[in-house]
Amino acid sequence: MTQSSATWQPTLVTPRQTRLGWIGTGVMGGPMCGHLLQAGFAITAHSRTRAKAQPLLDQGASWADTPRDVAARSDVLFAIVGFPDDVREVFLGKQGALAGARRGTILVDMTTSQPQLAVEIATAAAAQGTISLDAPVSGGDVGARQGTLSIMIGGDAAGVAALEPCWQAMGSTWVRQGGPGAGQHTKMVNQTLIAANMIGVCEGLLYAHQAGLDLETVMRSVAQGAAGSWSLTNLGPRIIAGNFNPGFFVEHFVKDLGIALEEAERMQLTLPGLTLARRLYGQLLDAGGAKQGTQALILALARLANISWP
Repeated sequence: MTQSSATWQPTLVTPRQTRLGWIGTGVMGGPMCGHLLQAGFAITAHSRTRAKAQPLLDQGASWADTPRDVAARSDVLFAIVGFPDDVREVFLGKQGALAGARRGTILVDMTTSQPQLAVEIATAAAAQGTISLDAPVSGGDVGARQGTLSIMIGGDAAGVAALEPCWQAMGSTWVRQGGPGAGQHTKMVNQTLIAANMIGVCEGLLYAHQAGLDLETVMRSVAQGAAGSWSLTNLGPRIIAGNFNPGFFVEHFVKDLGIALEEAERMQLTLPGLTLARRLYGQLLDAGGAKQGTQALILALARLANISWP
């Protein structure tokens, strides 16, 4: 990173020269950080529970006790945590990243969070000579493990360009959508599309089940036709197998749908399909499905139909 006493412009990061920080080592964050380690970057990591970071420490990452400590030892810091309150604490808290960041640091929030919070963090970062980007992702646990995520980015154009080697390590698609908050707004579009699609996937498989069809045989036909989708191809087989382990937690998806509905209301936009999906996923949450994967929606719909699944 080059900088002067007045202004600075980020330069392309390199594994040999750029120190990375990483906060959040869950289902998504762990493998994403792992790809950056494999690309040769030196990484300082932190998570709420150190045990979750141990696989990364075993691969060569260093540990820091707080987000502030991570930032103090990093040129670029990435975070992917759970909820907006977590994002606020990680970046703006007393022991948060901004408290430890030096002038010229780039901060990247890859959590799906509130667009207005992204703007707030970017404003606070700019005031102390740093850059903050919002860069939520899509692709689930499969995309995180395979390094094929779609990354939706909001914030400073030069900062986005400087991190191209990092985007390349984690994703197959990365697009700057605009200024601060634009990445989060784009992720709300993504989640709105997924929400309606998941209802269709689950209702279609319920129909096939009740019609007495072989579900795997049905999948061979419909997944390759006009009804095909990422959710059907990747989550359909899990639904059929009764595998509800999380690639993406129900509680996080409910959070996302709530943010999308809040933003829609702010824009005076009525989205009945999204409202229905939020209600159905809320029923799943109330039934104890918080830690299940989003494909567990089939269970809520099966209960409505008074049938068992599978």
